[in-house]
Amino acid sequence: MKHTISILVEQNFNALSRIVGLFTGRGFKLDSISFGTAEEPGISRLTITTSGDKNVVEQITRQLEKLIDVIKVTDLTNEPFVERELALIKVSASQKSKIDIIQVANVFRGAIVDISKETMTIEITGKEDKVNAAIEMLYSFGLLEVARTGSVALQREYKGLKKIKTIAMQED
Repeated sequence: MKHTISILVEQNFNALSRIVGLFTGRGFKLDSISFGTAEEPGISRLTITTSGDKNVVEQITRQLEKLIDVIKVTDLTNEPFVERELALIKVSASQKSKIDIIQVANVFRGAIVDISKETMTIEITGKEDKVNAAIEMLYSFGLLEVARTGSVALQREYKGLKKIKTIAMQED
């Protein structure tokens, strides 16, 4: 099962190497990792996707919490969360195929971010399955290069209608 883990760390180069070292040293599967500045100066947020059963992910979480620079670890998998990935996809583009490539990009709400006489680069943002589908559709044009960010995720604050119904019932 795929798990998405959000980690807040003190911003330094050793934090990232310690976290990656934890995964490689213990043989945990690391599907993707995104690292960037968080909401406060000096704090970074990592989003990691991994796979494994509940026991493996609990072990990963416990080991991450023990690392020096780690402030907070949250397994978002069973919580409502927002997740996105960015991909830049460069394809061969003849004069005839450019219109077809633009149509495919539009279907996936993508953007053409670079164009030349022989190539086009498309930006696609969304969940992993959307990005995979876009790459698959663009493959037939002649895939030249693909760069992907991996997932970034934040816990969703809105918990759904269930919470609203509960509040409404309490007010009556």
